[in-house]
Amino acid sequence: MHGWPKILIYLSLAGVTLGPVSAQAAPWQDLSSAQLEELLVKKFEQGQYSKKGADTCLTCHRKSDQVMAIFSSAHGDTFSPGSPMAELQCETCHGPLGKHNRGGKEPMITFGSDSQLSAQSQNSVCLGCHSDSQSHDWHGSTHQMEELSCTSCHSVHQADNHLSTVSDINAQCSSCHAQQSADKHKRSSHPLAWGQMSCISCHNPHGGSSEFALNELSVNDNCYSCHAEKRGPVLWEHAPVTEDCSICHDPHGSVNKALLKQDAPQLCQQCHLDDGHASKVVRQPGADAFGAGRSCLNCHSQIHGSNHPAGSNFSR
Repeated sequence: MHGWPKILIYLSLAGVTLGPVSAQAAPWQDLSSAQLEELLVKKFEQGQYSKKGADTCLTCHRKSDQVMAIFSSAHGDTFSPGSPMAELQCETCHGPLGKHNRGGKEPMITFGSDSQLSAQSQNSVCLGCHSDSQSHDWHGSTHQMEELSCTSCHSVHQADNHLSTVSDINAQCSSCHAQQSADKHKRSSHPLAWGQMSCISCHNPHGGSSEFALNELSVNDNCYSCHAEKRGPVLWEHAPVTEDCSICHDPHGSVNKALLKQDAPQLCQQCHLDDGHASKVVRQPGADAFGAGRSCLNCHSQIHGSNHPAGSNFSR
């Protein structure tokens, strides 16, 4: 496993207060991201790794609980073949020590919003190992284009860095996607607020082949993974149903029942303007069958499609 220099970055990402090493102004702290990266590349070419591994790093950094927390995480498991600690230890991610322990004369790779390195450079360290099917679409994804670093969501020194619980995942996504988080508390919504599903039930935060980084190739396929009864094929198809479920439904939540963007008949009248009925919304509720109760759905109850021989108008 090959990594970038990372001690100061990891610590700054986690908000760690460094020991005496960080107390002195280092000559590289005023370098631009490109200049710092060039300097770090030279350190890799020299390959001056510590002979004592993590023991050398912990001479200064062992007093930080956040630093020591790595030993309770998958990254700190010395018995796992794929763990950084089982290979070059701290230097697997933070890069070769070089002269860093001599008063911080040389930089290490650091992570997080306080790092001098670009998100792309930081992420290259993580992607050196995490190149599985869940992250292969990262390049070109929305989060990558927005220059988010892996550490924007993951805390690599902690045991729960993978966001393994539903509540942790939803809370992390909500920290940026505030509107979608608010929608889950509307009259009708998916059971996100009750912890029965998470944002990644539908979306892949590391990117995907479809719009909105959906887990499936299309919006409908995503919906069908749970709502299989709506899949079809059926004898009589309703065009917006087969095209895109989100034409009628707002998946994040709605003030209307069944996640509908509008109640009927207003929703239906987005397409059906004059079909022989009283096609305008009645001003006196209950004045006729069209405007009363379920409105259009009083008659056209099989609106997702029908297999009945006489179901061309979705009434049976």
